[in-house]
Amino acid sequence: METMWLLLPFVVAVIALLAWPPGRAVGRQNRRLAAIERKLDLVLEHLGVVEPEPAMPDVVRALEQGKKIAAVKAYQRATGADLTEAKSAVDALAARRGL
Repeated sequence: METMWLLLPFVVAVIALLAWPPGRAVGRQNRRLAAIERKLDLVLEHLGVVEPEPAMPDVVRALEQGKKIAAVKAYQRATGADLTEAKSAVDALAARRGL
């Protein structure tokens, strides 16, 4: 019984060490991806390339009916975006269309 209590901190330390690097690797990958996206945005802006607005009739229809939440949900279904990204995109679309 006493040996179990002596081994417990060692086991916890091993588990913590094994779990730590993947989290760091994911964070590093996310930072690198964000840097690549920023650079790509700068290149596209420099070249004057404008990303075409995707055809999303459900989103536009919901906006025209004044149903912003439905528009955000439709945008999420169409693109797989998270809530924050979808809301920002729908807000920008509404501003461009004057809705």
